[in-house]
Amino acid sequence: MKTYAATVAVAAGLSLAITPLVAWIARRIRLVDRPDPRKVHSGDIPRVGGVAIIVAMVAAVLLGMTLTNIIGTALRAAQKGLLVILAFAGLVAVAGLMDDIRGLRARYKLLIQVAAACGVCAFGIRIEAVVVKGVLTLDLGWLSWPLTVFWIVGITNAVNLIDGLDGLCAGICAAACAVVGIFAIHTNQAVMAVLMAALLGSLLGFLYHNFNPAKVFMGDCGTYFLGFVLATASVFCATKASTIVGLALPALALGVPIFDTLFSMLRRFLERRSIFAPDRGHIHHRLIDMGIQHRHVVLILYLVTILAAGMGLFMMLTRDAGQLLVLAGVLILLLLVFEIAGSVSLSDTMAGIQRKLAISRAIHEGRREFESAELGLRRATTFDEWWQALCAAAAQMQLAALTLTLDNRDGTQRTLTWSQPNPQGHPTLKATIPVRHRRSGAALDAQIEAPVNGSLEIAGQTLAYFTRLLDEHNPASLPTPARPVQTLDPVPPDPAPGAAHSHGRR
Repeated sequence: MKTYAATVAVAAGLSLAITPLVAWIARRIRLVDRPDPRKVHSGDIPRVGGVAIIVAMVAAVLLGMTLTNIIGTALRAAQKGLLVILAFAGLVAVAGLMDDIRGLRARYKLLIQVAAACGVCAFGIRIEAVVVKGVLTLDLGWLSWPLTVFWIVGITNAVNLIDGLDGLCAGICAAACAVVGIFAIHTNQAVMAVLMAALLGSLLGFLYHNFNPAKVFMGDCGTYFLGFVLATASVFCATKASTIVGLALPALALGVPIFDTLFSMLRRFLERRSIFAPDRGHIHHRLIDMGIQHRHVVLILYLVTILAAGMGLFMMLTRDAGQLLVLAGVLILLLLVFEIAGSVSLSDTMAGIQRKLAISRAIHEGRREFESAELGLRRATTFDEWWQALCAAAAQMQLAALTLTLDNRDGTQRTLTWSQPNPQGHPTLKATIPVRHRRSGAALDAQIEAPVNGSLEIAGQTLAYFTRLLDEHNPASLPTPARPVQTLDPVPPDPAPGAAHSHGRR
């Protein structure tokens, strides 16, 4: 135990000393985070403090290898496994550093994370079975690879997304390191215990400079490294212990970022936005919007994390179904916290699902009606046929009214109108669309009205489909009527007296 405590102390001291140096260098080369509407800090803050965490942790682990006791021997024997974890964690950290320096597209960062996770899997660090002793034993087989990759990449990004307030990510990850470290000690996994102790110390030293008001941010290089190491270490511990507790404990300790990520993705999905799109809907933003001070929000989320992790530790003391009961209890606690914060609402979620389904159904039906109406317009060969087909399309697509103003050759105007009853009295969305005409001059103006039956988006989609009809099948696209060529038969010689006259056209 003294070795673990010494590792924490050494890593903390190194991180405490290195972080100001990294921050000074970052300021000199202008690697700073500037305020914007999504952020809550003011002023330019150095943003590559994660480099200090990485250096301090690796140095502490290397020092541990020089020990002559049983832990030092175990570390030297596990050099290959440690090198694999740290090398691939370093790869995702480099991707994060590139993003901190000049920006890197999300798809490239995700690709690098997946590649690193696959590299870890290739060296045997995989979730090969889910075991709840006395209740369930599930051999994953070929699913072990995709599930392990999903776990590692998911945790990595969840840790990254929670880094929105001073000290929040570092504090939550420190709690997760402590929990995984305790589990490693409990299951006699000295190597993982030292790794977690080194990471815990590095975070504590960094937290001195990162807590509100922060003097330095860890940046994506730090968050990606933390998430990757924690996820990989939890898989390693779970594999050696052959129990679900090895995965459940870090998941509960990281419950705040995991739930926050899941609810953020759900919210963006229901709002039909990219799941990678930034917003201010994270739990820390919600708590700040409730009027809670920045520092108090961080302390509240620390408390939630400690409660979740502490309750999760009881899983090591329970057996069989008791572990599942503890897991369910912590999940309910986290769900209540997010419900109270307003980050998720069951009623709003159900309403959002219904709205998304209704819009998806309307878009599908609108496309089908568009394709059917298109057939009728393609058969039109005259303007009158075109107008009749257009009115039929308007009825089929459930428009409220359609008006088309024509300019006659003599300078007068003629208005064609179509409408159908609106018994529910729904308001209408109106649009004026220019329609090309084969005659020279300005385009025709078509006024379209679509009923708004609970959704402006559905009405707008209906107008969009009808506008496409007008654009692709307008009067200018009608076939030009061919003028008949009139040819007269040659005039025959005068017939003999008494013969019949036979004039006419063929």
